[in-house]
Amino acid sequence: MTRLGDHAVVLGASMGGLLAARVLADFYNQVTVVERDILPDDPVNRRGVPQGRLIHAALARCTEVLDELFPGFVDELKAAGVDSWDGDLSKLWLSAGGHQTVRSGIAPNAPVILFPSRPVLEWKVRGRVRTITNVTFLESHDVVGLTSTSDRGRITGATVVDRGAGRQTTLTADLVVDATGRGSRTPVFLEELGYGRPREDELTVQLAYACQLLRIAPGAVKEHMIAVFPEPGRPTTFGFISYENDTWMFGVGTMAGAEPPNRPADMVRFAADFAPPHVVEAIRAAEPLGEVVQHRVPSNRWRRYDKMRRTPDGLLVVGDAVCSFNPIYGQGMTLAAVEATVLRDCLRRGDDGLTRRFFRASAGKIRVAWQTAVGSDLALPEVVGPRPISMRISNALLEPVLTAVETDPVVAGQFMRVTGMLDAPSRLLRPSILLRVMRAQRRRPPEPTAGQKTGEASLAAGSTAARLAI
Repeated sequence: MTRLGDHAVVLGASMGGLLAARVLADFYNQVTVVERDILPDDPVNRRGVPQGRLIHAALARCTEVLDELFPGFVDELKAAGVDSWDGDLSKLWLSAGGHQTVRSGIAPNAPVILFPSRPVLEWKVRGRVRTITNVTFLESHDVVGLTSTSDRGRITGATVVDRGAGRQTTLTADLVVDATGRGSRTPVFLEELGYGRPREDELTVQLAYACQLLRIAPGAVKEHMIAVFPEPGRPTTFGFISYENDTWMFGVGTMAGAEPPNRPADMVRFAADFAPPHVVEAIRAAEPLGEVVQHRVPSNRWRRYDKMRRTPDGLLVVGDAVCSFNPIYGQGMTLAAVEATVLRDCLRRGDDGLTRRFFRASAGKIRVAWQTAVGSDLALPEVVGPRPISMRISNALLEPVLTAVETDPVVAGQFMRVTGMLDAPSRLLRPSILLRVMRAQRRRPPEPTAGQKTGEASLAAGSTAARLAI
């Protein structure tokens, strides 16, 4: 493969940073990953990833990209005791607004879904990246600035400080990739260089959630994942996911400024109002494996680097440093993986105009995920924000599809491939799928009461899948 330069620097050993480093290693003689933490040698949480202590799910596209970038990765996870879904719809419990995915049958062409904890997933990815001979890690260093040419037209490196010794160093680079997360300082650095800051699109959601790692009795819960999403009038969420070594993560959350419980007994009582009873009973009898951990996310935020009038060459931004979402939809790691493939494709075309090409290409991928998260959040009247007519039209069009998902394994399987970011939303409009949707409408039960209608209609506006299916 053609080398495009001598040295690339990645700021941050996040999932986005690790995957960027994997791709860059094919195009640059040397890749340095700068990280403020001391990276652990074991699958444990670290300070720089506070969300790692919370409930996580990797969408199917994330798993696919990881197996593509690191051949045999899926088998490696399975060997480590990570559960996987084989298409058996009885092993998932997904519900939002009254629509619940069919609970029987096998989804044809089912997406591969694995359920690793975040520490194990990141540890496995980091281990694979460490084996790449031209990638090195510079740990316990803070990024304090970017360097540039005299005309400020190109970034030439990054200035870092050793957290222990306080010594400042400049890393010269042909390309710098910022993967430092939501707290990225690239907007500040660009402003200092005279470019101004990128515009920010933002929707305030005021999500707060609490999670606890548990061990339950074998066989107490046959499903791999249970997820109950918010709906109008109930801006609350519940999740229960199986992890490796017979451990489970239990989480409850609230949106729009409501306060979730933070004690185990209170969390169980909170979940009992809307979670599956057999799961609630299993949680009551579970063995706690740690303290309750809480986290808050104020908003969905997209820094529009793709809309900037000018940007310096030699600088890219990925992951949460560009766009961070309401995490209940599980898009963050998957989008970071997708951005790695965008980066690879852009690099294959050379480095001419790389910054502009990458920002534009990645924005197209981000847009789908953004519409998913923001559209789902705005389905809740408790969330304040503009609701365009296009959203209302899409809800009406999707309601029949979502009804079919409740009873038809084929539609449910295709629906999950779309929500897993494997297939384009247009796949739901194939004649074979639309025929099944029409049949489901004819089998539809009698009209519910007015109160039931309010709950059932909400998924068309509010589910993750609804936004992806536009």
